[in-house]
Amino acid sequence: MVVMAPSGDIAVQQRDLIVISTVLMLLIIIPVIFLTLFFAWRYRRSNTAATYAPEWHHSTRLEIVIWAAPLAIIIALGAVTWISTHKLDPYRPLDRLDAERAIPADTKPLNVEVVALDWKWLFFYPELGIATVNELAAPVDKPINFKITASSVMNSFYIPALAGQIYAMPGMETKLHAVINKQGEYEGFSANYSGSGFSHMRFKFHGLDQAGFDAWVARVKQQGTMLNRDAYLKLEKPSEKEPVRYYAGADADLYNAILNMCATPGKMCMNEMMHIDMMGGGGKESAENREKLRYDDRHADEGIVAPAATVPATGAPARSEPAERTDGNSMQHDMPGMDMQHEGHSMPGMSNGADPAPAQLNNNN
Repeated sequence: MVVMAPSGDIAVQQRDLIVISTVLMLLIIIPVIFLTLFFAWRYRRSNTAATYAPEWHHSTRLEIVIWAAPLAIIIALGAVTWISTHKLDPYRPLDRLDAERAIPADTKPLNVEVVALDWKWLFFYPELGIATVNELAAPVDKPINFKITASSVMNSFYIPALAGQIYAMPGMETKLHAVINKQGEYEGFSANYSGSGFSHMRFKFHGLDQAGFDAWVARVKQQGTMLNRDAYLKLEKPSEKEPVRYYAGADADLYNAILNMCATPGKMCMNEMMHIDMMGGGGKESAENREKLRYDDRHADEGIVAPAATVPATGAPARSEPAERTDGNSMQHDMPGMDMQHEGHSMPGMSNGADPAPAQLNNNN
């Protein structure tokens, strides 16, 4: 029901869009249902008073009604969809606080950087220098600019009272612009299944007046610890039912390192790799970058299996029994260390006396 009674202007506009679309469709659905029942009753076999016209086959007026009404509704729905698709684009900065108030010219938005972890939420406030886990707060009637990413599998950032859901994906950044118009405590959660801890991947969003928000920030700074790379790498490991945590300070470049998948020391950042590709590639020398770009098995040496990771990606054995072929031979293969040649090329990850670099890294001389 919170979707139909939200507290943020974006969510209110989305609610109105749902109502308008439903009403427009009901303009056709209700008459069709009524006429279906009416015709079944009016032209029942026992009603000899009903008109019987076995030679009837066409009515221009009836055809006009049948086609014109749905066409008009489709045009109306198309117009509403076109307008709302642009107006409610999550990447579009806000142009109002609500239906009756524009954003004052001197208003500075609140920037929040969101990271979906396994299985908790990490929030950075870059201008305030603080960070929190599983708790988010914002002043009432102040635009919020969210930047959203993930450390592992895809999630979906969703506060129904504030705005629609936006995906959080590793190595990518999505955006959301929203505003909360009423004070209160609201539920936030992941709306995309992401593994065993998904059910508890929830957080509280507090809509506060400016004084209340300032007090909340002061409490975070007073009670919080420091979020550096080492602390983040411990936090990033999969865990369930994580309590609220405060960080009085955070490394300024930590969010960008998470976004570029290089928070772990010794890893190459994605933007660095993209720059190398843009410049034409690194040639044979880029073979040394292979280990710097390994990511999905970053916890394998600690006995932690990434959520939903495939066996080749992690090197971990399959959890199910190997399938049996009809000829009685097992289909199980030992991928790590397997000696295989294909058209004169070594397959990546399969031993032939040495661990070669991927062929595509050696094509540019």
